[in-house]
Amino acid sequence: MATATTEVFVDNVNTPMGLVSVGCTARGLRLSGFGPVRRIDRKGLRVVRKSTPLTRKAVRQLREYFAGRRRHFTLPLDVVGTPFQRQVWQKLKRVGYGKTVSYGELARRAGSPKAARAVGMACNRNPLGIVIPCHRVVGADGSLTGYASGLSHKRSLLQIEQN
Repeated sequence: MATATTEVFVDNVNTPMGLVSVGCTARGLRLSGFGPVRRIDRKGLRVVRKSTPLTRKAVRQLREYFAGRRRHFTLPLDVVGTPFQRQVWQKLKRVGYGKTVSYGELARRAGSPKAARAVGMACNRNPLGIVIPCHRVVGADGSLTGYASGLSHKRSLLQIEQN
């Protein structure tokens, strides 16, 4: 039996921190992050380099975020992950603009107080960087730790939110 293919429409936005790519399915935003989308390593997805109303909306909201004019994203999401990852990402969306939370506290909020390392892995697997703000997660002592796009990007995103 053949696997159905989902089209992911890809667009890019230049930001003060470099290129950010967004990818949307017919249902919502599926991916966002620094750098170009070269390929997607998930079965059943096909990249289509075409702007759509939703990719344009995502690009506009990212521009507003980087300009300091947007604190919340209002985009339909089409997030794929394990039940635990999705729970962590839901809790991440509730961490306020300019605020931070520790991995341990986020684990507690997700209902698994001893799962700080698993929370770190869920953050690492977050397909919607910036939109689902894993850059707001810090070490127990408040230090900047781990970020899939690098600590310099994490630091810069937090600085944008402090200004």
